Amino acid sequence: MENAMNNFEEVRAHVRAARELKNDDPYLITLELKLSDGRRQGIYLAELEAESGGRYLRISSPIAPLSKSNAERALRFNWAQRVGYFALNDLDGEPYLHLCENRPYGSLSGKEVDAVIREIGLLSDRLEQLISNGQDLL
Repeated sequence: MENAMNNFEEVRAHVRAARELKNDDPYLITLELKLSDGRRQGIYLAELEAESGGRYLRISSPIAPLSKSNAERALRFNWAQRVGYFALNDLDGEPYLHLCENRPYGSLSGKEVDAVIREIGLLSDRLEQLISNGQDLL
């Protein structure tokens, strides 16, 4: 059985060993997921601390500027998914709709990190295409 990851530095070392990082800050790393059709999807990994003091890994991917997204379509899409949720975060000063997933450390393995990166990246790309009528907004 693969060892559990207990902190962000262990996640960083795992991701860095397998992928090129676009951004490598103390509590945020960014990478691009290369999709089979030549498209790319930005993925952000960050550490969060809950009110209880527990720490979580957040995996997120921007979908579209809020001004260009159709909230009803996005929420209907999200309802049908078994993973992820929507959040709003600024990207270059503009509010963007993001697809996110939070996972607690301790039971988190490298295999799970890889799977969630891929799943969030693929889902967010599908949603971006749905919202933008096939355009690659990012």
